[in-house]
Amino acid sequence: MFHLIKISMSQFNPKVIKNSFLAIVFLLSAVGFSQNQDAPTLPIESFYSKIKEQPKAQIIDARGPEEFAINHVNGAVNFNLETKNYQQSVAQLDKSKPVFIYSIGAGRSAQLAKELLKNGFSDVNVLQGGIAAWIGSGKPYYANSKSKLSLAEYNKIIADNNTVLVDIGSRYCGACKKVKPVLETIRTDYGNNLKIVEIDLEDNPQIIADLKTVKVFPTLILYKKGKIAFKKDGLGDLKKDVDVALAH
Repeated sequence: MFHLIKISMSQFNPKVIKNSFLAIVFLLSAVGFSQNQDAPTLPIESFYSKIKEQPKAQIIDARGPEEFAINHVNGAVNFNLETKNYQQSVAQLDKSKPVFIYSIGAGRSAQLAKELLKNGFSDVNVLQGGIAAWIGSGKPYYANSKSKLSLAEYNKIIADNNTVLVDIGSRYCGACKKVKPVLETIRTDYGNNLKIVEIDLEDNPQIIADLKTVKVFPTLILYKKGKIAFKKDGLGDLKKDVDVALAH
């Protein structure tokens, strides 16, 4: 047996309905924002200072395992979205504490950071400039071998040659690979009039640390008579910049 229940609109409080509606809209907006927001990208000193505030910082190296084995930030663990045991690695982290992520640039680290935010992590930080900024600013790191080039040898090369173009990068860096054909063109055009020195992170982390000038890969530095003619963060129009600098 069915009973017809009549409800008068006077039984509803318009103010309550309005407030409830606004609360629902706010909640849905907050959920959407938390799923789509990006983690802050911090410059090296801010990133490092925040790590030092943590008794046991949760640092993630989002590069590949081969890269991690060669060098990494002290205390870091290694995984990214393509890691086979990704879920187990995430489960070992404490969501209530800050997480610090880096890679070569910001690709893999930013992707991982966004995924962690979606899964309940509230304080996720990405290092601007990645491992280049960390080692390039002289912060503590692990390397499985000594650098092939010392700072003294580097300075001697600069002193012994009238013009020197230094390319600093990593063989795992996509942007760094684009520099190589440009260097070959420059080498062909200038021959013995220009000394080209290629320094990669995998073989020479300590010289990168000692220079204390690298913030990103690739970094290009042109010296004329021992002084810096230009320093470029990123490839840009390298050939043109070299031509202009050496024309004066």
